[in-house]
Amino acid sequence: MYGLAKAWLFRKDAEQAHELTLNLLSRYARTPLAMFWRQKVTPKPVKVMGITFPNPIGLAAGLDKNAECIEAFAQMGFGFIEVGTVTPRPQEGNPKPRLFRIPEKEAIINRMGFNNKGVDYLVEQVKNTKFNGVLGINIGKNKDTPEERAVEDYVYCMRKVYPYASYITVNISSPNTPGLRAFQHGEALDKLLSALKREQAALTTKHGRYVPVAVKIAPDLTDEELQAMARALVKHEIDAVIATNTTLSRDAVAGLPHAKEAGGLSGAVLFEDSTRIVRKLSGLLDGAVPIIAAGGVDSHAAAKAKLAAGASLVQIYSGFIYKGPKLIADIVNRL
Repeated sequence: MYGLAKAWLFRKDAEQAHELTLNLLSRYARTPLAMFWRQKVTPKPVKVMGITFPNPIGLAAGLDKNAECIEAFAQMGFGFIEVGTVTPRPQEGNPKPRLFRIPEKEAIINRMGFNNKGVDYLVEQVKNTKFNGVLGINIGKNKDTPEERAVEDYVYCMRKVYPYASYITVNISSPNTPGLRAFQHGEALDKLLSALKREQAALTTKHGRYVPVAVKIAPDLTDEELQAMARALVKHEIDAVIATNTTLSRDAVAGLPHAKEAGGLSGAVLFEDSTRIVRKLSGLLDGAVPIIAAGGVDSHAAAKAKLAAGASLVQIYSGFIYKGPKLIADIVNRL
């Protein structure tokens, strides 16, 4: 069935197809039509960040930005679901068109720019869902928030989502919000992580539960920058690191249609670079901080390679767009 749906959707503009799919999943998740994507996967529990995940394969952030399709994705067999990136205030994101397929390489370029309906809307969606599995909520800053006040945006979002999240991801690696990646370095990184850990401690006391914090990083960090990131993660006792976000590199798609579009590149072409980051991080962290791997996972072999490189969990996005729900079962059942 997905092959037929994909053939129809891929004839449409990429963002239009994305919106149509989310509308369908949201509308029919609680109806008999969910049979078209519901599937059972073999339980493969794993404990990470103090949380027991039903299986180690999760949905990466960015697909369900507003938490409108949680139940449908759960029906597909994901071991965990990450929604967002969400910002304090609703924002339109970057001008359209801003999402492009490169089917020759099973890749995607996006410059969405944190388009979302705001953190209050997302929280209401989460409160109304019947999902009781592992839910990550990915937070960011508004585009028009000055860099010197960005920490306030992250803290504000953390306060809002804390009671409803299994874990919270701090997105400082999207290439589509000006200045965001500056928070992966030096004093800016230390200031942000310090503020978030202080807030996490206060919220733990207030709500009587500890919600882990993960940081999502870019695949474009140099070895020196990666070493500094690892030191900061350990220093601030961050609960996990997600490696990686999309890349600015175009080497793997050079010469193909849309290859020169601005934005982050994802898909199978990201596999080698993102796995290299996982492997290096694993050596640097030496078990002190668990790694969630993302980037180019489109098969059981790719997921297995991420785990072998040192990851504890794996997330998929572009591979899911190209392969459909069957990819989840194929990976989980063969792990």
